[in-house]
Amino acid sequence: MKKKPSPQEALELMKAGNKRFSNEESIHPHLTLKFLQDAARANQGDYAYATVVACSDSRVPVEAIFDAGVMDLFIVRIAGNVCGTDECGSIEYGIGHVKTPVLVILGHSNCGAVTAATDVYIGQEHDIERNIPPLLEHIKPAVVRSAKKHKLKELAPKGLCPVLKEAIIETAIKENIRQSFYELFLASPTACELVKNGKLLALGAFFDIATGQVRWFSEDFVLETLEEAEKSPDHPKEAKTHFG
Repeated sequence: MKKKPSPQEALELMKAGNKRFSNEESIHPHLTLKFLQDAARANQGDYAYATVVACSDSRVPVEAIFDAGVMDLFIVRIAGNVCGTDECGSIEYGIGHVKTPVLVILGHSNCGAVTAATDVYIGQEHDIERNIPPLLEHIKPAVVRSAKKHKLKELAPKGLCPVLKEAIIETAIKENIRQSFYELFLASPTACELVKNGKLLALGAFFDIATGQVRWFSEDFVLETLEEAEKSPDHPKEAKTHFG
């Protein structure tokens, strides 16, 4: 069995990979046919060092961003990097069974899902496919917090200037990362316990499409959200349930 890196070592692998990527010095590890053939007989739990929740946006190629390859990252992708039931289950598999020492929720610039949720909030509504609104509901609390920070209630939404709208979206992208962590911790005692006992390092991060660089948020950003989620009466006490 291959020794897994510590949480801090895994984070440094990701930071080093992103530095190579943004400097156009990627080494594209673990992408040979031989490694892929070996992976078919391997246990990913012996290799993967991070679970990453990212947006489905085609401009956010997660393995490339961190200059990683086969069996390096356990990735959950959904528009708006939200954490609904299916996403929380996938994350629990990554941190509980694949046992990645790091969990990252990765937002990004120019996020279409956050922009759409903002449009709805400020009254710029339009027809949209029927299965998208429930997804945007996960993002709405982040937009509301962002609007309050920018004192939107003091302005007329119909006269919202483009600069203010962009500022609200930019803040909402960060708030949406916080919201995703909140929904994960609210639903998953497993995630809470792994973070609290130091077996899992959970961090928020922001990918700038224009530069290729990832900006990391402080660990406190996550810990404050975890504490808030555990205080909720909706937070379950049991980490596991019977299946079968």
